Amino acid sequence: MNTRLIATTTALVISGTTAAFAGGLTEPVVAPQPAPVAVAPAPVYIGADWSGFYAGASLGYGQVDADGFADDTEDYTYGAHIGYLHDLGNFVLGAELEYDATEITDAATGINIDGVARAKVRAGYDAGAFLPYVTAGVAQAYTSGGLEADDTGYFGGVGVDYAVSENIRVGAEVLRHQFDDFNGGGTDIEATTAAVRVGFTF
Repeated sequence: MNTRLIATTTALVISGTTAAFAGGLTEPVVAPQPAPVAVAPAPVYIGADWSGFYAGASLGYGQVDADGFADDTEDYTYGAHIGYLHDLGNFVLGAELEYDATEITDAATGINIDGVARAKVRAGYDAGAFLPYVTAGVAQAYTSGGLEADDTGYFGGVGVDYAVSENIRVGAEVLRHQFDDFNGGGTDIEATTAAVRVGFTF
């Protein structure tokens, strides 16, 4: 009787142990790892290179003030320009030649302001696609009608250009002109012009 009990007990223990080992051989379940998320690099803005020759046209409005002139001596201006800029990194330097014809006539004196030629220097800040700048130089004014003459003065102003593409630029400019003792007649003439400009590099 005891022998049968011991045999039965031994068989149960062996059976349980075998089952435990059999269960232990089961491969562990591994949870899938999330797929890595690609992180796009931060965009790097590459600013315009302002170096090179350019030429273009402008359309604006001018106002002239002088002793003996009517208060509303003003009208449209239109012209062309050619120049060169050199980009030094943060700063841009350049020179430009420009001629503006005008429709300005003084009703009080009958003097026509036929046009203004300018020799400019420009200094600007490279702000990527934008180029704010200051400019100054020498101006030559031409008149007809009540006064057939031309005389030299000076000017200064501010402007901004925007690079639409590698070869096209648009901008705006405001200039203040001064002609002292115009043509030796004892009259000082001041003029302000504001213009929009478009240019093409080459």
